[in-house]
Amino acid sequence: MDSVGVAAAAPDAGPGPAWQSKCPWGAPSTTSISCSLADVMSEQLAKELQLEEENAAFPEVVAAAEGPFITGENIDTSSDLMLAQMLQMEFDREYDAQLRREEKKINGDSKVSISFENYRKVHPYDSDSSEDEVDWQDTRHDPYRADKPTTTPRRGFIGKGKDITTKHDEVVCGRKNTARMENFAPEFQVGDGIGMDLKLSNQVFNALKQHAYSEERRSARLHEKKEHSTAEKAVDPKTRLLLYKMVNSGMLETITGCISTGKESVVFHAYGGNSATEDKVIPPECAIKVFKTTLNEFKNRDKYIKDDYRFKDRFSKLNPRKIIRMWAEKEMHNLTRMQNAGIPCPQVVILKKHVLVMSFIGQDQVPAPKLKDVTLNSEDMKKAYYQILSMMQQLYRECNLVHADLSEYNMLWHDGKVWLIDVSQSVEPTHPHGLEFLFRDCRNVSQFFQKGGVAEALNERELFNAVSGLNITADNEVDFQAEIEALEKMNEDHVQNHGKKLSTFSSDGDPPIYDE
Repeated sequence: MDSVGVAAAAPDAGPGPAWQSKCPWGAPSTTSISCSLADVMSEQLAKELQLEEENAAFPEVVAAAEGPFITGENIDTSSDLMLAQMLQMEFDREYDAQLRREEKKINGDSKVSISFENYRKVHPYDSDSSEDEVDWQDTRHDPYRADKPTTTPRRGFIGKGKDITTKHDEVVCGRKNTARMENFAPEFQVGDGIGMDLKLSNQVFNALKQHAYSEERRSARLHEKKEHSTAEKAVDPKTRLLLYKMVNSGMLETITGCISTGKESVVFHAYGGNSATEDKVIPPECAIKVFKTTLNEFKNRDKYIKDDYRFKDRFSKLNPRKIIRMWAEKEMHNLTRMQNAGIPCPQVVILKKHVLVMSFIGQDQVPAPKLKDVTLNSEDMKKAYYQILSMMQQLYRECNLVHADLSEYNMLWHDGKVWLIDVSQSVEPTHPHGLEFLFRDCRNVSQFFQKGGVAEALNERELFNAVSGLNITADNEVDFQAEIEALEKMNEDHVQNHGKKLSTFSSDGDPPIYDE
């Protein structure tokens, strides 16, 4: 008999010594069911084991879906209905698991919890599911989730003794400053500083905050200039449309480019086209003066229109665009007066809103130089002085105007004579500040020609009396300006009392000056 047979027969031998029950060669108390290798590799056995695991994990689901669908027997995978039911069951189970994860994520450790029970499908699942079914990104300890800055209580500190932490703690303030960066404008890129547990000092945060506000204001200014205003060497869409219409109508042949920029306008050069009517003659070269539609440069210039009797009733501070149009209209009327008086100035072609088309002072796209930029000999300088003196007298007496901004910057030298430009701010002598503007023009002209070496040039007081015809005798400039202000006050009182624009300071030889 072999050793196996002896071991198998040992239990039937009856009671014996104690060492025989612990014999390592003895047979085990429970015998295992023997199975062959073919049974282990059987697909049917694998399905049965899988069903046992599913029954242990989801007992209700298996009980509700007993039959050939779950048991794995007689499953006809060729049926679309059967496949759809299997997929729907799997989808419902995953959907319920996702609801449970969301519910657990939202509730956290809160005492008040919410439930998604009403949104679950008909296949409940076991709450004691394994941890591998829950994605680590759905837990409250997401390493890539931004931690909210811890708020300090109202008392201003946390902890006691050495572990006390006040609201001025460097780490706490740094995290709060990093969280506050989310309040910056969307255009200001701040990056993912919260996710990296970045701590910004107060100095750095204040510098970034100031820079963000500056960039926001700068962006707003650029947008306003681009969309609603005429900027340097550029026009807004409305102005561009007006220029296109002028070219399409044949009034202008082409617009070559910008020739000058100033505080209040941008001047373009253009070649004239064919006139729409026979009585209007368009010069071969034209100057297009586009008044800027922003009021940044007109903050202190509204007094030229507000106190002008010709535009006083139409002036409205609440409509900036109308003020700009009135400014362009004012220059057109002033140029027309000067042209009728024979004063050398640009000829008005047409006015469209804030775009004024005039004749071009120059030749072949080259504008005439300003008087301050041209070098004249003594004879030409003397000739220019007397010409300007004559033009100032004509402007005051025949045109009933004061230039109000006359200087070497607004006078051009072309064809051996002086041309006056930029008369949009010109006012009548009856303006409340008309004589002050005239005295300022006389000062500018006298200083320029006296520096230019013209010995015959009068000083500002003598030139003022020569132009206005008044005989103000004052020893110094202070008394001279005081008398000018007294005359303006007298004229203003007369206008308010009688409602008539009669000049009370006109000379004896000239007729009274009335508004046209």
